[in-house]
Amino acid sequence: MTADQTFVVIGAGQAGGWTAKTLRDEGFEGRIIMVGEENFPPHERPPLSKEVLLGDAEKDTCLLWPKDTLDEANIEMRLGVRVTEVTPDAHTITLDDGETVSWDKLMIATGGRATALPVDGADLEGVFTLRTIDDAEAIRAKLTSDATVLVIGAGWIGLEVAAAARKRGATAIVVELADRVCARALTPEMSQWIHDLHVRNGVDIRCGVSFDHFEGDGGLRRAIMADGSVIDCDIAVVGIGLTPNVELAAAAGLDVDNGIVVDERGQTSHPDIYAAGDNANHPNSLLGRRIRLESWENAQNQAICAAKAMLGGEDTYAEIPWFWSDQFDANIQMMGLPEDWNETVVRGDRNAGEFVEFYLKDGKLEGAAAINNPRDLRFTRRMMMSDKTFNASDLADPDVKLQKLLKG
Repeated sequence: MTADQTFVVIGAGQAGGWTAKTLRDEGFEGRIIMVGEENFPPHERPPLSKEVLLGDAEKDTCLLWPKDTLDEANIEMRLGVRVTEVTPDAHTITLDDGETVSWDKLMIATGGRATALPVDGADLEGVFTLRTIDDAEAIRAKLTSDATVLVIGAGWIGLEVAAAARKRGATAIVVELADRVCARALTPEMSQWIHDLHVRNGVDIRCGVSFDHFEGDGGLRRAIMADGSVIDCDIAVVGIGLTPNVELAAAAGLDVDNGIVVDERGQTSHPDIYAAGDNANHPNSLLGRRIRLESWENAQNQAICAAKAMLGGEDTYAEIPWFWSDQFDANIQMMGLPEDWNETVVRGDRNAGEFVEFYLKDGKLEGAAAINNPRDLRFTRRMMMSDKTFNASDLADPDVKLQKLLKG
């Protein structure tokens, strides 16, 4: 660890910010340069589709730290700048202004971008995706009481946008190709509960609908479905998933497979290059498979581990994934990435909107999803990491404390 080394971080989001901060916190005395395409210092994205979109918070609340914190840590920030090339053999990156920057260790924390719809009219004014601070502010300005908002995609982002639109008085219509909301993440029963939540709050959800194109005279006026039906709308928000930003890594010859392939310490196929966050495909020993996670917690904790590895640390990263969403009066949380289970157990009251769904495989807990019940869900991670098996009757009984099952 020498003061004459230069570590470069590409990306100024959650993973990039925590990489740079951790390097300093761990005692690195060399030069740290952070390059970010957006004109904002390190920030987190969850508030963008929640508090910022609702108007309950301003963009500065998304910042990970006050600017003074980064200045005092002597972290050089090149914001509003794009990296056009990574050259591993020369240990350099090239910026879009032509500058070449040399590095000893490199972190690629480029995250992902909102997947675009390759359809006619996608470039019309009024058609948005939601990924950046600028996106959130532009959409928020359009969420007025006389607006009709079309949301394409009934995943987490789409449903959060629909909830924000309704809370701001706009008309919200959601179209989804699958036959239910959040089909990739939730059981049919949990999907139905969230579907009903939105309908109760005035959202028009249409599943099994295939979208075709947008129309308008400069600005968006309508959306045309594959069956020819027309939805008149003032704005549209496309929420059909995230595309990991792996182009720089692929062009540099790094291994790429549904993300940048890294080991349990965040190291890529090049010994001096690391990756963390939404764009990193890592082995998870707790789940027994490789995964690429799009979550706030993963971006932070994987980056901290990888930053330590850049300094020679031997810590490895493996956590039970955790996700959350706020929609209307429901706090939704999920633990794990269950792929296969043979028993579903409900603890609590579905009708009252306070319950947990546990997913068991031969008594082993594979994951859980909770509505307005963070208290019980917080034990799920420890239960999943234990070697214990659990009885469905115990899990379903609210009088049986989950911590007692962990100790038993």
